Amino acid sequence: MNYNASFFRALVAEKLPYERFKHTIGVEVWARELARRFGLDQEAACLAALTHDMAKQFSLEDQVVKAKEWNLIYYSEDLDNPQVIHGRLAAYQLENEYQIKNRDILNAVANHTLGRPNMSPLEMLIYSADLTEPGRDFPGVDKLRRKLYYDLNKGTLACLEHTVQYLKKSNQGIHPLTLLTYNDLKNRLSE
Repeated sequence: MNYNASFFRALVAEKLPYERFKHTIGVEVWARELARRFGLDQEAACLAALTHDMAKQFSLEDQVVKAKEWNLIYYSEDLDNPQVIHGRLAAYQLENEYQIKNRDILNAVANHTLGRPNMSPLEMLIYSADLTEPGRDFPGVDKLRRKLYYDLNKGTLACLEHTVQYLKKSNQGIHPLTLLTYNDLKNRLSE
């Protein structure tokens, strides 16, 4: 399966600001390494990584307009925190403008900001690689990378726990989909 990573790499290089593009390449490199490690489709991981922030080329206002037009607002909290909808927009673009039909790739892109219950391994990989790519530098990121490198499920749960704790400490609301994702994965791993 060839998704022409060089085409999408050039596309996001053209559309995204340098710092966002640098982050995207970091996610691509880390996602490929994790996919190789866990026996997942490396090309699919690279495509999802390269395109996960593709819709960040649009202002938040334009993202909201497009999300409403494309029926991608699923929670009232999406409008309170419009920075969480760019993944859905990017997945919509991939499917409708670039004819990517692989549902796992589309879900990985769409759900990389909030997660979702019953995430696939590729979805967990992109969610976690986005948070822990080599350019990220925050307290505890190395510990998250190590957990993720040795166990995709437990590493993703650690990433979700980090996100929930960060949002609580900074007095930000926690999106209900993130809480559903966290509780789902925690319950699945305790069974």
